[in-house]
Amino acid sequence: MDATGSRDLVILHGEIQTPPLARAARSEAGYLLRRIQQGESLGMPLSRPMPSIGPRVHELRITDENTIWRIVYRSDSDALLILSVFQKTTQATPKSEIDNCKRRLSLYDEAVRESVVAKKKGGRR
Repeated sequence: MDATGSRDLVILHGEIQTPPLARAARSEAGYLLRRIQQGESLGMPLSRPMPSIGPRVHELRITDENTIWRIVYRSDSDALLILSVFQKTTQATPKSEIDNCKRRLSLYDEAVRESVVAKKKGGRR
């Protein structure tokens, strides 16, 4: 967490920039992500749970000028993880996106566990 009480933003995959997002969509995404970082829980139609990926995982819904974007994120107590940013082209979230998000979370969680274990071992005398 930073000095303002906001959680860290950790981008595991994707970019939130112009282009490809239009300026207004990028601003909306930034505004909504900041609200989530500060502890607010967003519901439909802005965000929906994605239990098929994992607990605390949601899909932020951003409508651009001619494009629909999705930002898949997990809200942890110390960080907001961005798992994927993609253009929505089908009704359902593509299986490849779901699988990639699961893989990224697994790798992230393993790295965090290893870091905790290393800190504990380093602190022993």
